[in-house]
Amino acid sequence: MIGKVSFPVEPWCLRECGLDPDQLAKSESLLALSNGHIGLRANLDEGEPHALPGTYLNSVHELRPLPYAEAGYGYPESGQTVINVTNGKLIRLLVDDEPFDVRYGDLREHERVLDFRAGVLSRTAEWVSPAGQAIRVSSVRLVSFVQRSMAAICYEVEPLEAPARMVVQSELVANEQLPPQSADPRAAAVLEAPLLAEWNGSSGPQVGLVHRTRHSGIRVAVAMDHVIEGRPGMGVTTESDDDSGRVTVTAMLPAGRKLRLVKFIAYGWSEQRSLPALRDQAAAALTAARQTGWAGMLAEQRAYLDDFWSRADVEVDGDAEVQQAVRFALFHVLQAGARAERRPIPAKGLTGPGYDGHAFWDTESHVLPVLVYTTPHAAADALRWRHATLPMARERARLLGLSGAAFPWRTIHGEECSGYWPAGTAAFHVGANIADAVVRYVSATEDDVFERDVGLELLVETARLWRSLGHHDLDGRFNIDGVTGPDEYSAIADNNVYTNLMAQHNLVEAANAVRRHPDRARELGVDAEETASWRDAAEDMYIPYDEKLGVHPQSEGFTGHQVWDFAHTRPDQYPLLLHFPYFDLYRKQVVKQADLVLAMQRRGDAFTDEQKVRNFAYYEALTVRDSSLSASCQAVLAAEVGHLGLAHDYLREAALVDLRDLHGAAVDGLHIASLAGSWIVLVEGFGGLRDHPGVLSFAPRLPEGISRLAFVLCPRGRRLRVEVTDSTASYTLLRGDPIEIVHHGEAVEVSVERPVCRDVPPMPARPRPAQPAGRQPVRFRSQPTG
Repeated sequence: MIGKVSFPVEPWCLRECGLDPDQLAKSESLLALSNGHIGLRANLDEGEPHALPGTYLNSVHELRPLPYAEAGYGYPESGQTVINVTNGKLIRLLVDDEPFDVRYGDLREHERVLDFRAGVLSRTAEWVSPAGQAIRVSSVRLVSFVQRSMAAICYEVEPLEAPARMVVQSELVANEQLPPQSADPRAAAVLEAPLLAEWNGSSGPQVGLVHRTRHSGIRVAVAMDHVIEGRPGMGVTTESDDDSGRVTVTAMLPAGRKLRLVKFIAYGWSEQRSLPALRDQAAAALTAARQTGWAGMLAEQRAYLDDFWSRADVEVDGDAEVQQAVRFALFHVLQAGARAERRPIPAKGLTGPGYDGHAFWDTESHVLPVLVYTTPHAAADALRWRHATLPMARERARLLGLSGAAFPWRTIHGEECSGYWPAGTAAFHVGANIADAVVRYVSATEDDVFERDVGLELLVETARLWRSLGHHDLDGRFNIDGVTGPDEYSAIADNNVYTNLMAQHNLVEAANAVRRHPDRARELGVDAEETASWRDAAEDMYIPYDEKLGVHPQSEGFTGHQVWDFAHTRPDQYPLLLHFPYFDLYRKQVVKQADLVLAMQRRGDAFTDEQKVRNFAYYEALTVRDSSLSASCQAVLAAEVGHLGLAHDYLREAALVDLRDLHGAAVDGLHIASLAGSWIVLVEGFGGLRDHPGVLSFAPRLPEGISRLAFVLCPRGRRLRVEVTDSTASYTLLRGDPIEIVHHGEAVEVSVERPVCRDVPPMPARPRPAQPAGRQPVRFRSQPTG
């Protein structure tokens, strides 16, 4: 089984058949478990072999120096990097004194299954030791959605042919040796052993450790407890030291007799709480889990996910691989945010250390649209985290000479961590993405309390930023100059269309929210003159348009730049940023990721249908998709303007970005925003969902490769099921008061008693637009189904 691995296509799980040590890093990410609070990479129970050990706690990070060849005013002084905390997954096994290690002996069978409905990672292995002793090992691992501080493992071992002496070592290990995380020796030294021991203790089958990070000052407590079932006369010993704890179980087992160990692992961490408080917090979590029991935790997990899938499932007929991929995506998006609870949703979730564990603007632009309609409380908590970082965002704005709040391009704790100012400092659109997420959440949930207590302040402070960042020119146009939009192959541009349109939306919605909450607005120091200035800026916002070409330039002057020489760019020179200087990229017409196209997706009301068609074709020929964020955006607009087959291709690219490792970057974690993008393509693209305040509209159409699409949304406190075929769309209200929706321009009312079915009008045929040479969407050969 070593070296042979496959992932058959199945609708409700991801099954790894076989084991390939060279592919462990990818599998450790794909099969990772998390609840948004705790994250466990899918390292083997015995710890070795491994590619990248990983146990992560949301926001537990270490500070590290940011290297600058030449420092400048306003540059961030330190970075933040997620750290691998105390590993509680380890369960080592010795069989007649030989370690269970799949690299030795004969691995006859090996399978792992990530079950999207049960919320567990199961493993079975049959192994023959070098001495000829045959055993079966099975384990089931979970990170609890219900008890957010808890993970648990049920581990069983059984000799198959002859009696064997089994020694099981259940461990806690801090400061594990990791592959190098930074090329900068100063940063590497900081991250090599980031945890300082403060306390350790053991009693019976329980062990606890408490550590503190060296520089960020975050205290971390972990504790484990066990329930052990086997033969009478088993030996159990316990020990602990500064960086490790171990419970050892020894038993002599006849063939066919199992030794079963259930391991409960509790985590707690804080920047402020004392050592005794955190130690007791972990102990209390263990007590609750022991009372629930292993079977109870499995039942809780299944019930939680049954409820989730009842309001979030997407059914896809005709493309089995996309069906598996979208459920895989939804499961991991849920894992990234379900119990984050006022902490960020990192770009890689808690599946790996990629991007240093930072959160970016794609949380609000890609992930929250999914959570708003499926798990709205998680979306609200992500925005509450942004609200909690307002003091740092205000300070950043003051440092830059601006009003309001300037949110960071990348961060864990709230401070800007980008050492590259054209992307970090100049990417002001982050604030508009946050404001847009607030508006979408309030519109979808009608949560007035959230808007008053959280959303309003976010809208006000971001509106203040735009008003101070922009200016009126002599022609009365409001300009926003020197900014960087979503496309990272352009920087420090004037009047980026996406930025200006999102800022316009931000300004208007801030003024509208002030009108709804005048008392709270006065507490924030907002008066009529200030809101009038926001409306004036929004009304006068300059949106560049190239009359000669009949398209919108991505930013002012963009369409006058020289077009990149795609014909002479070799396939191995992508991504371009690794082979060409930014200076060359910034002055050419080449697009890393959707920018103007994303503007049409999020501000479709600002473009005519004809403009969308022309713009989409123009930017298709320039976009190289060197970012995983791009394919889903291009898919949504391709579907809207009638290129359904192209949209399907882009859907598969977004959905399979990690399952097929299309960017070669799944090794250090999954691309949560791209995974969320697969839902966005199916629901916003082929389902045609558009949710403007007060109007929920659909314009569904399916590509030839999908025969049926069904999904559930939770708008305005209701539960709405939408089912689309090639010729009809039906709308069924599963729960809540009647709701008015729009189907292809026709307003209809849907109630629990009266579902609605309408025809899907045909889309006029259009020629498929061209992409840059060699950058057509990936075409896949189908995987085997299970």
